[in-house]
Amino acid sequence: MIDTVKAQFEVLDDRFRRCNGDDRMERLHTGCRWTEGPAYFPAGRYLLFSDIPNERILRWDETTGAVGVFRQPSGYANGHTVDRQGRLVSCEHGNRRVTRTEHDGSITVLADRVDGRRFNSPNDVVEHSDGSVWFTDPDYGISSDYEGDQGDSETGGCHVYRIDPVTGRARIVADDFDRPNGLAFSADERHLYIVDTPAKHIRRFDVGDDGALSGGEVFGTCDAGVFDGVRVDNAGRLWAAAHDGLHCFDPDGTLIGKLRVPEVVSNLTFGGAKRNHLFITATGSVYALRVNFAGVRYP
Repeated sequence: MIDTVKAQFEVLDDRFRRCNGDDRMERLHTGCRWTEGPAYFPAGRYLLFSDIPNERILRWDETTGAVGVFRQPSGYANGHTVDRQGRLVSCEHGNRRVTRTEHDGSITVLADRVDGRRFNSPNDVVEHSDGSVWFTDPDYGISSDYEGDQGDSETGGCHVYRIDPVTGRARIVADDFDRPNGLAFSADERHLYIVDTPAKHIRRFDVGDDGALSGGEVFGTCDAGVFDGVRVDNAGRLWAAAHDGLHCFDPDGTLIGKLRVPEVVSNLTFGGAKRNHLFITATGSVYALRVNFAGVRYP
């Protein structure tokens, strides 16, 4: 029997009334320590997600509903994305690096250092249409042995990086964060949203043609715990993981509604044939529901 919980869409602004979906959310899997980094592969119709403290990546098969181990050990992998060639790009806390899993299963290291210094513990990652890879690097994976291996920071802070698609070199694009976390591009890629978890807010940057960031004003603040992962839908709304569920922000920065979840939420992604299958990682579980909106289609 499928395990489900009531789907609760909480309207805070009339603009959110159009957002709804299944009456109940499916709990696809539970029993993990801390789930993170959901990434959907349309070609294979499966979802990958991290169980960070157990140092494994799990795989949910949409066709059978089965969940199994995709990779263990995983280097304490956290956030993932699927690049435009259908390859898995991962942030590994334990190995302090960003990697790409090739179609043949081999692993390519995209970056593990900046100016000769090891990263802290790469956390979340997105790809730009120009082929550059952007990721955040807080210190959660080196602050204890729970989500990585305790160690010292070599970078002098927690920054946001861009890996150049031509040179493969990583450079800092934002260095004024406490602990940057989730990140997502706007539909036209002219803006980049980045969470600063301890500050309990999301900032919005302008993205230059050369990959430089400017601006960085506060876009939205959290009224329930802290923010973690973020994603953008096809109406330009920003969905952010928080302690009481998902918070939905209008493109003008107004908090217009919430999707309540019975566990602390870490991240989300859109999948399925129409990108309207919403997957949510939350504490020890993964939830899913079909919704009447979809994830943004990037260039």
